[in-house]
Amino acid sequence: MNAVMQFLQSTFGPLVLIFTVANLAAMGLQVRMPEVVVALRNRKSVVLIFVWGWVLGPAVGYLITKVLPLEDPYVVVVLLCSLAPCAPFLQQMVGKARGDMGFAGAFVPLVMIGTVILMPLMAPLLIKGVTISTASLAKPLLLTILLPLIIGAAIRHFADKGATKVFPAVKGLAGLSTLLTIVWCLVIYGRGILNTAGELALLSMTLFMVGMGMITYFLGFGMKQNQRSVMALGMGTRNIAAVLAAALAIPNGDSRIVVMTVLWTLWSVVLAAIGAKLFARQAGNAELGGQEATPLST
Repeated sequence: MNAVMQFLQSTFGPLVLIFTVANLAAMGLQVRMPEVVVALRNRKSVVLIFVWGWVLGPAVGYLITKVLPLEDPYVVVVLLCSLAPCAPFLQQMVGKARGDMGFAGAFVPLVMIGTVILMPLMAPLLIKGVTISTASLAKPLLLTILLPLIIGAAIRHFADKGATKVFPAVKGLAGLSTLLTIVWCLVIYGRGILNTAGELALLSMTLFMVGMGMITYFLGFGMKQNQRSVMALGMGTRNIAAVLAAALAIPNGDSRIVVMTVLWTLWSVVLAAIGAKLFARQAGNAELGGQEATPLST
């Protein structure tokens, strides 16, 4: 049994790396540059993304850490997660929510670039009592988050047919590595996850994700319903790959930081699936009622 645990622990780091790179590469292969260009021209949507992501998000996270008596490691995770919107599985959930896939394709790269730039700058200022080097945090984010996304997007833009051919394999690797990462986490950190669930950590992440999702959905400022659902799912979920990279960059970090990050990953899938189902129902009601909000003006 000890040999098995040693194997799992020794392979956990490389597995997380594969999970991160494969998921971001798969996201990049779904990015279409014309959609990104259109999104960039829409100043209101760009402003909303960055206000929701790096003003509202940190504010909600900070408020939760002040209201709930959380242990310090859990405070670190809440604050790190507040700086990393958009889960790698966003586009799958958008499909289930009957959301605007074009908007989601533009949303993803904007949010990823924002995370890579702003998380290293804001995390050391937001998280007190923990030494986080901006440089040590930026490096893994650049290499494991931004670079795979850019490579995937470049392949899609310059070799569309090639991107279509390799996408199933990359998506399969992303799915397999995600499943294995979850299994590894449950085996290695299973007991810690059960303990964490009883220490207000689960409540804190639920409040954050549900709160962010509801605020961004109901305050759409003229966005269509299927765009508001994308925004809510993107801002309600978190880029756990980026959070893990940040957590592992903390010198002598408490193991509970990784445990809560793992729990956040599992719980976000559940909440996002529930949210997608509710948004799909709202999309159906909007179609039946013939009521569709006016698109954002450019």
